[in-house]
Amino acid sequence: MAGPTWQRAESEVGTVAADASAGAPTRSEPTALRRVFGTWSLVMFGLAYLVPLTVFTTFGTVSKLTEGHVPLAYVVTSLAMLFTAASYARLVRRVPVAGSAFSYAGAAFGRRVGFITGWTLLLDYVLLPAINYLILGIYLGARFPAVAPAVWSLAAIGLVTALNVVGVDFVRRASVGLVVFQLIFAAVFVVAAFAHPGAVLTAGAFVAEPAIWPGVFAGAAVLCLSFLGFDAVSTLSEEARDPVRTVPRAIMLTTVIGGAIFIALAYAGASLLPDWRMIRASDSAGLELMQPLGPVMSAFFLAAYVSGCLASALVAQASVARVLFVMGRERVLPTSLFGVLSPRFQTPVRATLVVALLSVAALFVTLDTLASLISFGALFAFSLVNLAVPRLDALAAPDRSPVRVVGMAVVPGLGFAATLWLWFNLSALALTVGLAWLGAGVIYGLVGHDVADRAREALA
Repeated sequence: MAGPTWQRAESEVGTVAADASAGAPTRSEPTALRRVFGTWSLVMFGLAYLVPLTVFTTFGTVSKLTEGHVPLAYVVTSLAMLFTAASYARLVRRVPVAGSAFSYAGAAFGRRVGFITGWTLLLDYVLLPAINYLILGIYLGARFPAVAPAVWSLAAIGLVTALNVVGVDFVRRASVGLVVFQLIFAAVFVVAAFAHPGAVLTAGAFVAEPAIWPGVFAGAAVLCLSFLGFDAVSTLSEEARDPVRTVPRAIMLTTVIGGAIFIALAYAGASLLPDWRMIRASDSAGLELMQPLGPVMSAFFLAAYVSGCLASALVAQASVARVLFVMGRERVLPTSLFGVLSPRFQTPVRATLVVALLSVAALFVTLDTLASLISFGALFAFSLVNLAVPRLDALAAPDRSPVRVVGMAVVPGLGFAATLWLWFNLSALALTVGLAWLGAGVIYGLVGHDVADRAREALA
């Protein structure tokens, strides 16, 4: 088996040894991605991925879990994610490739752990485009009941898949425009909410009694899906200019800016609807929040929200296709299906089409279940990323003093503790399904690779 990408010089990233019998791409096929992203275009990509308006996606569900303390739940999640984002920023300097947590855990703990981490991360990466398609169908179906929600969802899948096949540069340009539109709406909404005569501006949304804190942590665990943007930025390391400098900056900026937007929008929403028991439909609570602001604001919201769903689906599908591409290139997934690029578009077309098909299947799952499963995969991968930092530090400088080692492990240690705590606050269903997915990955990672290796050796 060819050595993993993270062990090669950066100039060699994207090439693999020719091995026709194993289904590997030959050197005449494109395996290198185009470098088109700078710092702020990466930030826009990350913000498009996390969707500034995603607050309204889970506002109803998290309001009920936290008994109206959605802003506090976002504060908890934001603080926890900052530690993990710092770990990503450190790792991307050491492992500047497109595989995200898969590459980082593999570099630190070996290819089997890397595969298991990437496999678990795939749970949220594969489902995130689907949740955007599902939400888009729910909201447009509620606004235009003559058309079934599934029709809207399927149309969005077709459009986003076609755009991703064309190329990441188009995705970059489209995501910037869609994010700007969302940010304009977010600013208008916050001002309108605070100026509304019925708004209740109180610090109570940020203060919870001891009995409510378990619900706050449960809500914070669900909200982790809102912060996948910084992980998505790391998947573009092979398409960023000067990735050792631009990608770490973009990761931290995406996390800080995204967290601030989430908290502001959540507080504005809680001010408009101070009694969480008034929410009638959790899945479309955003529409209920807009009603006090009038029909014009409701229409503005729907347009911005649909734009946000499309932007997130666009970049989510691009990111998961690249994770699948790297896992295929490293031969931990079928190389002939995932590890090759289109000669015409220089994009992972086959991986993109697989994600589209999985998104169609996921449309039959409920919104709450999808949100919890996405958070399961994210939190598991985030935990391994935090553990990978001290491990790679130790490998890079084995003679470093114990005091220095402990000092450098503080931030990733806090990130690991925070993500592990949130992980155990997920719902029983999310833990059950997620652990089953993890178990399947462990079995394949420990057994399937050995079988595949022996088969390649026999064919060689």
